[in-house]
Amino acid sequence: MKEVAAAAGVSVGTVSNVLNRPDLVSSQTRARVQTAIAELRFVRNETARHLRVGHSRVLAYVMLDGRNPFFTDVASGAEDAVDETGLSLFLCNSANLPAREAAHLGRLEQQRVQGILITPVDPASPQLDEIARRGTPLVVVDRTRNSGSHCSVAVDDVVGGEIAVRHLLEQGHDRIAFIGGTLGVGQVRDRREGALRALRTAGLSRDRLVDLTTSQMAVADGGNAGRRLAGLPAAHRPTAAFCANDLLALGLLQACAALHIRVPDDLAIVGYDDIEFAAAATVPLTSVRQPRRQLGHTAAELLMQETGDTAHEHQQVTFTPELVVRASTAPR
Repeated sequence: MKEVAAAAGVSVGTVSNVLNRPDLVSSQTRARVQTAIAELRFVRNETARHLRVGHSRVLAYVMLDGRNPFFTDVASGAEDAVDETGLSLFLCNSANLPAREAAHLGRLEQQRVQGILITPVDPASPQLDEIARRGTPLVVVDRTRNSGSHCSVAVDDVVGGEIAVRHLLEQGHDRIAFIGGTLGVGQVRDRREGALRALRTAGLSRDRLVDLTTSQMAVADGGNAGRRLAGLPAAHRPTAAFCANDLLALGLLQACAALHIRVPDDLAIVGYDDIEFAAAATVPLTSVRQPRRQLGHTAAELLMQETGDTAHEHQQVTFTPELVVRASTAPR
C-alpha cells in the first residue's frame, strides 16, 4: 500500500479509503490510485485486514440442498444484493444433513464471516442462537422461527398448498394425492395443511387427500411415488396429484410417461416452487411459484442491515405465492 501511495502521490490512508470507503475520495484521486494499483499489480491482503478489523468481508449462505434449483435461485438473488456492496458470498451445501450443517456453521464462524444466511435442517436448532449470541448475525431463509430471535424470509406455504388444491378441485378432481417428504419438514407440513384447508372449504372430508410420503424430495422419489400411485386399485386411485416440490412433480411426470399414464387426461399434476425446469418439462407443469430470487435478495439485505446497525430490529418477512397454470392440469 505504501508503494501504491507513493506512485499515486497520495497518503496510505487515501489508498485505504479507495479500497474500503471509495465514496470518501474524489473521482480524480480514485482514478490515480486505481491506475497505480493496476501498474503495480497490487492485490490487497484480505487476511491481514481480517486480522486487524476482526471479521472478513464475506457473507455465507448455507443452503439445504444444492441439487435443487430452488436453492441455487435463492443464492443467485442473495448474490445480486451482496455484489452491490462489494462483499463476497460463499455458498455451502448441508445436503439436508444436520452434522454437515453444523460443520459448515462452525467453520464459517471460525473464519469470522460478517454474517450467515441459512436454510436450516431444523429451524429450532440451538446452534443458530449460539452463533448469534457470539456475535455473528444470522438470517433464516425459506423457514420461520417462532421465537423471532433472528430475521427470517419465507413464503406462506399454507396458502400455497391451498391454492394448489383449490385449482385441482375447480378442475373437477375430488380425490387428490399429496406427494411430499416427511411431515417433520415444516414446508411439507404447511403445504399439506393448505391442501386440507382447501378440502374443508369445499366441504370434502380429509380422506379425499391420499398421502404418498417420500423419504426425500428428489426426482427419483417422485418416480417411486408415481409407481405406487399406479398400483392403487382403480376405484380408489386419485385423478390428480399435488407435489410438495417441482422435483417430485418431474419424477412423477417421468413415471407417468413410462407407465403410459396420460397427463393431464388420466392424472393432473401440480408442483411447487416453479423452478425453470417446470416450464420446460415434456408436459409443462402447473406449479405454485415462489419468488426465489427475491427471497435471497431480501434475506441478504436484512443480513447486511444487521451487520451495520447495532440497533437493528429483527424482521419476519413473508411472501405470498401464486399459481402458474400450464398443461399438466386441465378440466376433468
